[in-house]
Formats: sequence, structure tokens, C-alpha cells
Amino acid sequence: MAKKNDRETNRLDDAARAGWLYYVAGNNQDEVAAKLGVSRQTAQRLVSLAISEKLIKFRLDHPIARCMELSVKLKDKFDLKKCKVVPDDLNPETSIQGIPEVCASTMEQFLKSDEPKIIALGTGRVLRACIEQLTRMDCPQHRIVSLVGNIAPDGSASSYDVIIRIADTIKAPHYPMPLPVIAASIEERKVLQDQKPIRNILQLADQTDVTFVGIGHMCKDAPLEQDGFITRNELKSIVSQGAVGEIVGWIFDKKGNIIKDSINERVASAPIKPDSEKLVFGVVAGKHKINAILGALQGKLINSLITNEYTAEQLLKK
Repeated sequence: MAKKNDRETNRLDDAARAGWLYYVAGNNQDEVAAKLGVSRQTAQRLVSLAISEKLIKFRLDHPIARCMELSVKLKDKFDLKKCKVVPDDLNPETSIQGIPEVCASTMEQFLKSDEPKIIALGTGRVLRACIEQLTRMDCPQHRIVSLVGNIAPDGSASSYDVIIRIADTIKAPHYPMPLPVIAASIEERKVLQDQKPIRNILQLADQTDVTFVGIGHMCKDAPLEQDGFITRNELKSIVSQGAVGEIVGWIFDKKGNIIKDSINERVASAPIKPDSEKLVFGVVAGKHKINAILGALQGKLINSLITNEYTAEQLLKK
């Protein structure tokens, strides 16, 4: 008698075959049933199972006119190299729906290149969701480097670190940064960054061909404060100095200037370069992120953007 796990595996295998026949090969349900040797009802259930178990992932290839229009306007207003705007869902002020899929598709354009690339990554919820949408592939020709530390204040691994996840998906050499985002002191940061492996990672980060980063806000529920890297009082203090956002821990004001503060003096992440000649994608959306995105755009900390309709409209109103 087959074990439960074996039966479950076989069921998912059948669902994957049914999903491929229906969505990829273009068979109707009668044809799927005939090719699998099952009833039409069973074929229908297997196709539905392929969707519910997320064995099939969809990407919308048809350019939606409104999104294209917003993309062009954003490129013109902020002198962007690339801009992709995805359709809104029912909760556009807070949702990131659709953005991970577009980000994954964009990454894959570089990953499919035979020419070796150095791809740099920040961290965050949206980028982590993006990695989950990537197609599995073998990319030994590329190198993936983290721009930001992957150690939480208590010594545990950061829950939003993406470098290990992407390396497992695309089978590429990867370079995590075994540091806290913000060191306890300037002296500690210097000692950590002076280690030979860290110097090598920072040098690699300086040679990247394309970069993908999230953008954190510096108001209520700021990621740096939520994750324990700065205190509530430190957050209030740096906000009083004009802080609106952060990228890989570097805190900036509404013009995109890195604020001169003791917090930024302790940031252990790779430096961010304004007005880079290489592509630097900000992957971000949401009402509470608007000021942070504006600062990053105006300071040219990013030169490309992946966002949604709501966020694009708000940025164009500013």
C-alpha cells in the first residue's frame, strides 16, 4: 500500500502534468483527460489543484495602456533609465501585488545572459517575494552579492535576507554579508569591515552590473526601528533632522542626501552611489513609502523603478 507522502507526491505530479497540458501546451480539458487517461472531471480537478498549489504561475504580458502611460511620465519627470508600473488591486495603498512577478521577470532578463554579470541585492519584503517568483535555472556564470548585512541585532539571521534564497533558486555563486545592518559603534564597524572576506565583498559590490533594492520609510513602523537596529528615540531624532527614507540602512532626506548622523556613521552596508551609470532598480510601492521614494528619486540614489499605479500617480502629483 502506497504511503501517504507517496500518494501526495503522485497527486501533485499529476496536477503538474495537467497544468502544463492545459496552460502551456494549450489543450482543452477533454484533451487533458484523454492524454492523462482520466475522466474530464478528474482533469478539471487536477488543473484546479495545479493553481491552488501554486504549481502554475502567471505573468501578464499584454501592456496595459494606463500603466504604460504612467511609466513614460515617471521616466520623463525623474530622468529614469527604466520604469515598470503594474496594475493596482483592491488595496493599492498597501498592496505589493504584481510587483514581485514583474521584478522577477526583470531579473531573469539579466540572469539569462551568457555574459557574466554581477548582480547586487538589497533586502526587504518585496525583494523576498520577488525571489520566490524566479524560475529555477543554473547560472554559474553570474555572481550575486548582498549590499547589506544579514545578521539581526540578536545575532539571528535576518528574516528578509534574500541572497541565500536566490542562490538556491538560480545556482549561482553568492556573496552574503555576515554583518549587522548597523554596528554598535563606529569602531566596531571599522573592525568588521576590515576583515578580508568583508573587504572582498565590498569590492565586488562596487563592480555591480545591475542592482535591485527596496526602500524603507523613516516614519511610524520604520523597518530599521521595527527590526531593532535603531531605537524609537533614535528614529525620532533622525526624523527631526529631515530623514524620509533608507536604502540598505543608509538614511537620507527628501533631496536624497545621506544625513550626517551617528547612525549613518555606524552603517555597515556597502555604500550607495548617487547617479550611478549602471541600472539601480528601486522595487517599492505604498502610501507610506511616497516620501522615501521621492527622496531616492530626487537624489538619484535609484535610476530605475518598479512600482504600482497608485504609487506612480502619487509620485507624479508631487
